[in-house]
Amino acid sequence: MEAIVYERFGGPEVLALGEVEKPRPGAGQVRVKVVVAGVNPIDYKIRNGWMQAQLPTLFPAVPGLELAGVVDELGEGVTGFAVGDEVFGHADTGAYAEYALATHIALKPAALTWEQAVALPVAGETSQRVLDLLELAAGETLLLHGAAGVAGSVGVQLAVARGATVIGTASPENHAFLRELGAIPVAYGPGLVERVRELAPQGIDAVYDAAGQGALPDSIELRGGTGRIVTIADPAAADHGVVFSGGGTQAPELVFAAHARLAAEGRLRVRHAETFPLADAVKALELSEGGHSKGKLVIKV
Repeated sequence: MEAIVYERFGGPEVLALGEVEKPRPGAGQVRVKVVVAGVNPIDYKIRNGWMQAQLPTLFPAVPGLELAGVVDELGEGVTGFAVGDEVFGHADTGAYAEYALATHIALKPAALTWEQAVALPVAGETSQRVLDLLELAAGETLLLHGAAGVAGSVGVQLAVARGATVIGTASPENHAFLRELGAIPVAYGPGLVERVRELAPQGIDAVYDAAGQGALPDSIELRGGTGRIVTIADPAAADHGVVFSGGGTQAPELVFAAHARLAAEGRLRVRHAETFPLADAVKALELSEGGHSKGKLVIKV
């Protein structure tokens, strides 16, 4: 089958369209004929070898942790799914391929496009996990760094749905988008602490850092300590005494299904930036690594 493959760590230049053996599902797995794969920052972090401690890579490797497609084969013991079901979720094997194995998946509602469905698993599970770690409650104020990004924008919507007030950092051109989601936008950069204090004189109850661009010192100052600050993007978290959350939700497929229902009802949305054919996956990854995409990048297989 066709897939994007790399055989050593490095930049986008190590990626190539190639042929690999079609995987067979083991116990508890399904094989999915991939329709679309989601592009996420973790894809290039794994490819660069920065995640070896958490997610060891064996070569040749196929990137991609997020997929949507059609169930093609069931492994032993799989229940609740049938061949032909349209599903989305996390990929056990690389999603930038014609076929991939998956364990944690949910049925795709008919009301959702493939692009809408594939945008939900990583951003949704991540933001749900962080807000649960922060124990964010109705009436509290959340500062969310990187609020206009894919994970950040989902975090805004989930926090607003909990009844929280959300102050979201973003560049000025994204402020109108954040207002649409129910957040109070604020420009990042020098003077952030003062701007946030003007918006929230009562103080900040919790901080969700989805940006990872040096936002932790300001966050600690605004919180008056390191409590109730969680980052998903700053590798210096431990140096600041702040919690870094990189995964670990039990039964993420339940989160996928819940968020899919919200999305199908129009109560949760993710901006779609661009879709690339599999042969142009390198372009999508370059855009993701550059950090300039205004929404979800998707690869059509």
